[in-house]
Amino acid sequence: MKTNLETKYDHLKVEENRYDNWVRKEYFNANRRELEPFTIVIPPPNVTGKLHLGHAWDNTLQDIIIRRKRMQGYDALFLPGMDHAGIATQARVDEKLRKQNISRYDLGREKFLEVAWQWKEEYSTHIRKQWKALGISVDYSKERFTLDKGLNDAVNHVFITMHEEGLIYRGNRIIHWDVNAKTALSNIEVEYKDELSKLYYLKYNLVDSNDHLVIATTRPETMFADQALMVHPFDLRYRKYVGKEVFIPGTNVKIKVISDDYVDMDFGTGVVKVTPAHDANDFEVGLRHNLAMPHCMDESGHLNAMAFEFEGLERFEARKKVIEKLEKIGQVEKIEDYQTNIGYSERTGVVVEPRLSLQWFVKMDEIAKDSLNTETEFVPERFKKIYNNWMTDTQDWCISRQLWWGHRIPAWYKDGKVKVQIESPGESWTQDEDVLDTWFSSALWPFSTLGFPENTEDLMRYYPTDVLVTGYDIIFFWVARMIFQGRLFTNKDPFKKVLLHGLIRDKDGRKMSKSLNNGVDPMDVIKEYGVDALRYFLTTNSSPGQDLRYDTEKVESSWNFINKLWNISRFVMMNLDDNNLEVDFNNLSLFDSWILSRLNDVIIEADIHYEKFNFNEASHVLYNFIWNEFAAWYVELSKISLKDEKLNKNTQSVLYYVLESVLKLLHPFIPFVTDMLYVELTKEDSIIRADWPVINYKNEKDIKFLNIIIDLITRVRNLRAEYKVLPSKPLLINIVTSDANLINVLQKHHNYLTEFLKTSNLIISKELETLDETIVIVANEISIYIVKEDLIDKEEQILLLTKQKEQLEKEIKRSKDMLSNERFLSKAPEAKILEEKLKYENYLSQYEKVMDELKEYV
Repeated sequence: MKTNLETKYDHLKVEENRYDNWVRKEYFNANRRELEPFTIVIPPPNVTGKLHLGHAWDNTLQDIIIRRKRMQGYDALFLPGMDHAGIATQARVDEKLRKQNISRYDLGREKFLEVAWQWKEEYSTHIRKQWKALGISVDYSKERFTLDKGLNDAVNHVFITMHEEGLIYRGNRIIHWDVNAKTALSNIEVEYKDELSKLYYLKYNLVDSNDHLVIATTRPETMFADQALMVHPFDLRYRKYVGKEVFIPGTNVKIKVISDDYVDMDFGTGVVKVTPAHDANDFEVGLRHNLAMPHCMDESGHLNAMAFEFEGLERFEARKKVIEKLEKIGQVEKIEDYQTNIGYSERTGVVVEPRLSLQWFVKMDEIAKDSLNTETEFVPERFKKIYNNWMTDTQDWCISRQLWWGHRIPAWYKDGKVKVQIESPGESWTQDEDVLDTWFSSALWPFSTLGFPENTEDLMRYYPTDVLVTGYDIIFFWVARMIFQGRLFTNKDPFKKVLLHGLIRDKDGRKMSKSLNNGVDPMDVIKEYGVDALRYFLTTNSSPGQDLRYDTEKVESSWNFINKLWNISRFVMMNLDDNNLEVDFNNLSLFDSWILSRLNDVIIEADIHYEKFNFNEASHVLYNFIWNEFAAWYVELSKISLKDEKLNKNTQSVLYYVLESVLKLLHPFIPFVTDMLYVELTKEDSIIRADWPVINYKNEKDIKFLNIIIDLITRVRNLRAEYKVLPSKPLLINIVTSDANLINVLQKHHNYLTEFLKTSNLIISKELETLDETIVIVANEISIYIVKEDLIDKEEQILLLTKQKEQLEKEIKRSKDMLSNERFLSKAPEAKILEEKLKYENYLSQYEKVMDELKEYV
């Protein structure tokens, strides 16, 4: 059959324009209503920049699942979309405006949002280009964005409903504050780092005496908002001070000493300061003791007028200046190193500030309790325990953010009244300036993208979704929240299974970061090796839930495997008369029967691994079959069969059938090259909706016989290598077995064995027939006798032994001369002399053996 395949595999030519063709012909579109649905929603990437290797891995895992399901006959929906990423996107837009010497406050809210939407349009185009480069088979007709009107309708519906049911409330609480983004953060948006800090012991002078109390704090700059000192009611050391007043160090501000059993008598001095607006525990104390709750710091992290001469200083600069002053006036007793966890904003990287703030919260107790009843299957299973632990110990979720870019909170204010609704209640009502946490809208993604809150056809057909694929690092951020919102608003888990993968690290196991300069741009890898090689590497070098180490050599190995597939395909196509071939299962050769039986096993085994998401195992099964069985044995054996008129036609059919099946089995991993090879082989339009291979043939007996033949050929080849005998040199071989059936099989395939063993004479018998001296290999059910003389090249052996003889003669003379040297014997250590004597004796022994072997050839 004439083939248009290039002699060499060129990934750039293979991948060029192929994706556009797939999209144009709507191969990825769902709505094949006659089929059973299968749904995956893409974890929406942020519209803040380029996709990275983690996205490539995540998207490829999803695409492997959906491509296989599509071929298995499902109405496969892979729904794409993007996330508005409130804090991150606003920060990037702010940065862009700053470079133009513009502040968002100069523009105002509406103009700023226009700029933000322009940003979204620009970066969404970049993301679609990267989806295209990765080859992911998403249905673009159903693409969604988290700020689309439909999704905004869903967010408003959920917020209003939860508020009506008492699950969302507004209140003053201590929250995590990002002084850079000037917004609240939820608890899980804070990353804690164990760091060496300082513990400052400060003296608070009593108002009515020369005595003082000492407290230990890591944040002395917050003392200006102190409302009390506090001791334990059972601490006899301080009972007499309760009710008295002290001065805040360096000021004339008076605060009282109170008692509360919250105090740990063993921490520090047993006396603590109470700053209700700047510490979560102090806030609870303040509520119990009816304390005032002023801030001494503004939203940007700078001290305010309460700090007197330190007003306007940034918090960490203020800390230094405050301590300098207090040391000068003797109000610092001591400073100690202190190991502690410090919280950083996951969004901007700044140290978060505990801050009393009026915010909106989701009441989590009952919601969390219900979410523990989820029937979602976690893969790997160990992550279900992590999920359960977190949902058992979760806190109320702060959902308001002090941003402009996002879902604006549907709450309205007038004269101290609050109304929660979409439209303005009337004149003089002002809408809340804040927006909702990005994760609030993302939590609705599996059903809001399908039309919720309307009961749409898509929602009824494709929800709940089948599999969610995402990183284990966002179980709390996203997975848990989707589960509880799905259960709350649809009475169903949003997905049947969740596949969790790890993080991509560099070759040395380090996390990829800008500071280490070890990041890898997937677009660069695609340009050099092709997307198929990148996809194959990403999905075949890690198990579910495990981290992946990026290794360029392994990407090259992936390219080499694809190149091998290309060469196999080219050989097969060049040896086909046409593509109208049907395997005659009643007229199979031993080799045909073996490869079809093995293909049957491979389909079963690969399917098991595919279903369990063990893609690395599935790929290993396919790799070994294609490289080590199909290419190494059947293709090589077929070169003889194709010359036989009786075997030619069915050999072509089997080559075609196996290659077609292999391309289908590999298609989810490497879609571009398999599509091109499949189209070239079958002359069909595409492999994308081709039927997934099914099992249909198995012959255990033929597998056994062929394995014996492969084993004996391999053993003879290994012996040739051991004796350094050229592969082309003919050998006299006598195969001996007592199994009459095996003798018949071997005799029937005598010509194949002669060719593969490279024999001058091949004897197959029940007993040894050759009288020559032989070397025997005992294998499974057979013994292989090879004439020794054929294995050993006489002239080469004489030359080799002569060289050894001459070298030994030189060493013997050198050693003998040394041992005859009186100076050496008198001055050298005894151990050195003994060592030389042993060498001499060893040389003589070797020399005798070499001379004995030479006598056999001369």
